[in-house]
Amino acid sequence: MFRTQIHPRPDSLSLPGSGGLGRAALTTTVGFAVYGFTVGYWRSPVMGAYVALKMPLLIACTLGCNGVLNGLLGMLLGSNLGFRQSLHALLSAFAISALILGSLAPVTFFLAWNAPPPDSPQAASAHAAYLLTHTALIAIAGLIGVLRLGELLRRHCRSRVIARSTVTAWVAGNAFLGAQFSWILRPFFGSPRLDVAFLRDDPMKGSFYEAVFRSLRHTLGGTDRIAIAVGILGLSLTAFILIRQLQTQSIKHKTP
Repeated sequence: MFRTQIHPRPDSLSLPGSGGLGRAALTTTVGFAVYGFTVGYWRSPVMGAYVALKMPLLIACTLGCNGVLNGLLGMLLGSNLGFRQSLHALLSAFAISALILGSLAPVTFFLAWNAPPPDSPQAASAHAAYLLTHTALIAIAGLIGVLRLGELLRRHCRSRVIARSTVTAWVAGNAFLGAQFSWILRPFFGSPRLDVAFLRDDPMKGSFYEAVFRSLRHTLGGTDRIAIAVGILGLSLTAFILIRQLQTQSIKHKTP
């Protein structure tokens, strides 16, 4: 019942006065805020409060700055979705992800509670493993949200090719922009060697992808080749699962 309130019906996207956008926005805000607190709590409760504010802000910045592009791509690719409808569809996908992450918040809170503290000798390894764990959880929740978005568009668009093209274009643009916004708004996890702060003094230096690679390399013993191979394998596996799921759902909807 609650899922149907935040995940719009395909026909509701065509109605200019349809509701649900506010519920999806509220669900996204609350879910990411609760989960965000557990992300930053390992460094300190103050860091947890900062991240609880910044994770919903990250979603708002990504959708806000990419809103025009998403609307244009939706119309150019033939989905018949305008700017408001595109925002509604994308926000519903974020709401699904927020529900998943919010439900995992008790688990991630106790993970932070039981991890080696930031002032311990194991802090560097704990921080790297902590970052990778949360990155994986966010990626899985995002993947599920994308699959729900693909299902919604397949039911709305006149062909599965248009739906798949629209989902791919939206996800690529939002993922690229969202990842860099997450870097600009850092810290989220809080480095044990740096003071707690809402933003870093040099937010534009470096990129999100460099940070993930460094953490992966540290976890795997400092070997660049292994880190690159694992990273490529992870990206390839994620892309394969997404494509297979989209194809499977397309066949199901095509079969009478």
